[in-house]
Amino acid sequence: MKILVVDDELLARDRLAALIEELGEPYRCVASAANGTEALEAFVTTGADLVLMDIRMPGMDGLQAAQQLAQAETPPAVIFTTAYEEHALQAFESEAVDYLLKPVRRERLRKALERARRISLAQLEAVTAVTHKPAPHLCVSYRGGVQRLPLDQVIYLRAESKYVSARHPGGELLLEESLKTLEARYADVFLRIHRNALVAHSALVGLEKRPDGVMQVRLQGCEELLEVSRRHLPEIRRWLKHVH
Repeated sequence: MKILVVDDELLARDRLAALIEELGEPYRCVASAANGTEALEAFVTTGADLVLMDIRMPGMDGLQAAQQLAQAETPPAVIFTTAYEEHALQAFESEAVDYLLKPVRRERLRKALERARRISLAQLEAVTAVTHKPAPHLCVSYRGGVQRLPLDQVIYLRAESKYVSARHPGGELLLEESLKTLEARYADVFLRIHRNALVAHSALVGLEKRPDGVMQVRLQGCEELLEVSRRHLPEIRRWLKHVH
């Protein structure tokens, strides 16, 4: 099992790496990182099976990094390490396998790693159930009626008057839900680029600057360029950097 150790304190990283070495096969520390951003880069490089992740770190913290890792095609298991027991609930809300209180003891680490390796029958059944669930979709207005639009076909959502238009490869359809409601419900699918627009993560290709200095996003499957507000530009850049 390839393990990535993430902690902003060098001594803590070295201690965990030493404990993993003491435990021996099948556990192996393949890399370490000092913050969430470095963790994402190290995961891409190593393809780690499991991440031992500190929660409190400067910049991108452990919870934010875990949310990003969960979007990987083959996401790693995550075990949080923390000196603060009140973070336990947040850890499990982030779907962590376990959490360890510092200073981490070898026997407790061994039990957490064994837990990460096991896949219970209940977990397998849950995975199967999710696999067979209908694909998520939006209910949109179409010719006076209602039509289901698969979520993975949506390129962007834009607020126009009292409606929200959903752009897809075949054109546009109207929704009666607010952009704010859709953003909250599908936070893992869309990224806000402007007060009136959300774009699908999967469609986001890059940024272009207009002659007047305004930044726009390029989207896969859509020739139209959408304006990015200054407020949301840093997040778009971070997203593109991490993905590409």
